[in-house]
Amino acid sequence: MSEKRRPLACVGVVCRRGDEVLLVRRGREPLKGKWSIPGGKMEFGETAKEAALRELQEETGITARITRLIDVVDSIMEDQHYVLIDFEAEWISGEPVAADDAEAAEFVPVKEALQRVSWDRTRKVITPA
Repeated sequence: MSEKRRPLACVGVVCRRGDEVLLVRRGREPLKGKWSIPGGKMEFGETAKEAALRELQEETGITARITRLIDVVDSIMEDQHYVLIDFEAEWISGEPVAADDAEAAEFVPVKEALQRVSWDRTRKVITPA
């Protein structure tokens, strides 16, 4: 009998600095080379907020504080199901430096971010409330 497949819990962070939002260009699949918000898989024993802040720091070097939960989004690709918990965060310190699985990281005006991002669900979470 084969093991039952289960969704993976992941987090995303819409980090705002004034009228800018932080984007990363993904260095790995899925969506390698595409612009998105920083994020990744949760680790066992950490809360969703802790995971979001850890991923933000690992991918970009940015320190921020979570301000609210934006949405929970499902991404079901042909071979994987991700449950994406997206938070909004306020920038505290640091300049973006791409690291971990990001090949680029930068703050850009929201209008430009909406043009760079290819997935409509990500554009929706980036759009200010």
